[in-house]
Amino acid sequence: MTSTARKTAINDYKERKASAGIYAIRCAASGQCWVGRAPDTDAIANRVWFMLRQNASTHRSLQEAWNLHGAEVFTLEIVEVLDEDLTPYARQDALKTRLWHWASALGAATI
Repeated sequence: MTSTARKTAINDYKERKASAGIYAIRCAASGQCWVGRAPDTDAIANRVWFMLRQNASTHRSLQEAWNLHGAEVFTLEIVEVLDEDLTPYARQDALKTRLWHWASALGAATI
C-alpha cells in the first residue's frame, strides 16, 4: 500500500459516521444471552471477540460461558441501530433506554 493510499484510507475511516446501537451475544450451547450497547456497531464484534479470546472480558458470566463452551457456539448480532442524527447526549440516553428494553425483551443479562 502506498503512502498516499494509506493516508486516504485513514482519512476515510476518520470521516465515517459511527452507528451506535444495541447488540446481543448468544451462546447456542447454554441458551444464554447478553446484550450491550456500542457507540460504534461496526467495531463491537472485533472488540468483544478479542477480549474473550484474551480471557480479559470484564463480564464474568460471559467469559465463563466462553471458556466452558468455546468460541464456535457464540454469535453476535446487532439488534438495533440508532438514528445518526441524534445529539451526543440524546444518543447516550437512547442507548441506555434501549439497552434495558432489549435486556427485558430477550431475557438477557446486560454487559
